[in-house]
Amino acid sequence: QVQLVESGGGLVQAGGSLRLSCAASGRTFSDYRIGWFRQAPAKEREFVAAISPSGDRTSYTDAVKGRFTISRDNGKNTVALQMNNLNPEDTAAYYCAATLIPYTNRPTYYSYWGQGTQVTVSS
Repeated sequence: QVQLVESGGGLVQAGGSLRLSCAASGRTFSDYRIGWFRQAPAKEREFVAAISPSGDRTSYTDAVKGRFTISRDNGKNTVALQMNNLNPEDTAAYYCAATLIPYTNRPTYYSYWGQGTQVTVSS
């Protein structure tokens, strides 16, 4: 089992930046693909970004390409999501999640989830 804890959310003005962190404990972290997802009120949870177990491959939803960067440090069991040029449409609860299934960005294939961290972008 993997336990995940997100941090780094907050309130920021449009155009600003935030860096989210996901700290993992439990089974071998470097075996897992890690994804970031977000959920806005009254909307379904959506994929944001993901990174392969070794960190050599990343994937992003089109809405965040060029603005968000996902990275991981397997020595520290952490994954970061650097978010730049934020806009109000990025407002949501952000979750990190872990899966042993390669290449997937579908939430239903992720077995372990953190509790989420809120990001609010004001206009």
